[in-house]
Amino acid sequence: MKTFVVIGLGRFGTALATELSALGHEVLAMDMDEDRVQEVADTVTHAVAADARNPAVLRSLGMRNYDCAIVAVGGEIGTSTLITLNLKELGMREVICKAKSHVHRKVLEKIGADRVLFPEHEMGVKLAQGLSSSNVLNFIEVSEDFGIVELEAPNSWVGKTIRDLDVRNAYHVTIIAVRGADTGKLDVSPRADKPLEKGDKVVALGRSEAINLLHEVK
Repeated sequence: MKTFVVIGLGRFGTALATELSALGHEVLAMDMDEDRVQEVADTVTHAVAADARNPAVLRSLGMRNYDCAIVAVGGEIGTSTLITLNLKELGMREVICKAKSHVHRKVLEKIGADRVLFPEHEMGVKLAQGLSSSNVLNFIEVSEDFGIVELEAPNSWVGKTIRDLDVRNAYHVTIIAVRGADTGKLDVSPRADKPLEKGDKVVALGRSEAINLLHEVK
């Protein structure tokens, strides 16, 4: 069991706090809005109405005793930035923050956030990837520029080896794994002379624009 602090109980923060608690972790949920706190009080370990912008408040709640804090507040960029700064100065082990924009993300990273999430953007990218091609099974954004995609091997790739396809030069992506159609097992770093079979799933890493070109392969 791990211990978490979730600061900001909007839709994202509430869902996160509730799910973490349901998974058996200790969760302290915080928000300045008493009504929001009451809504989650019965589903988390502790819930408190408090101003996380005040370092004395965070100190009194024993932030250093928790494994991870998630800053999920909405509103002005300055609010989450100040809370993140307070947590890092108090010696919080890991601070994960929700960002509203790429600029917000850069600010949070500059002041020491261990990880920055961009939920709306990430979900939008995943949805767009899924809608643009029926053979895309999953998409993970690694950074603003790079992503990992899992897709069913196009018909034109079936029977050819990874060396024959030469996807690095043709599409500027790297095949990092293949999931066998017959076994369902993931072969990480597959051999270059491995021929692809119908129904195989290919996992590729590359820049977002390069991955988009894979959608057009038949």
